[in-house]
Amino acid sequence: MEKQFQKIKTEQLESISSGDKDFEKELVEIFLKQIPSFISNMKLFFAENQLANLAKEAHTAKSSALIFGLTSTGDTLKKIQLLAENGKNENLSELLTIVEAELNNTANQLQELLRAC
Repeated sequence: MEKQFQKIKTEQLESISSGDKDFEKELVEIFLKQIPSFISNMKLFFAENQLANLAKEAHTAKSSALIFGLTSTGDTLKKIQLLAENGKNENLSELLTIVEAELNNTANQLQELLRAC
């Protein structure tokens, strides 16, 4: 995985996998399947003011994003998590819009990464 990607830091993925390309591919495929669920769940939890569930979903998404070195996305997800945990919904809509765009962009890059595997 020598190709550089705009947001994905493949060094993090390679470190976690200890260079096992099959494992890397599996992690990419899992995250690709998770992205639409993360987005739809967070939007639903926000719309229904289920902030505790939103916080949990943001935490899970953050953990997955960090596997791929997506620190900016991880930071935004952490903000969502903390705001939701504290029952504050101001700025959540904007942050969710940012995360959705970042995760969708990441999904495109992950597809490219899979083709490179």
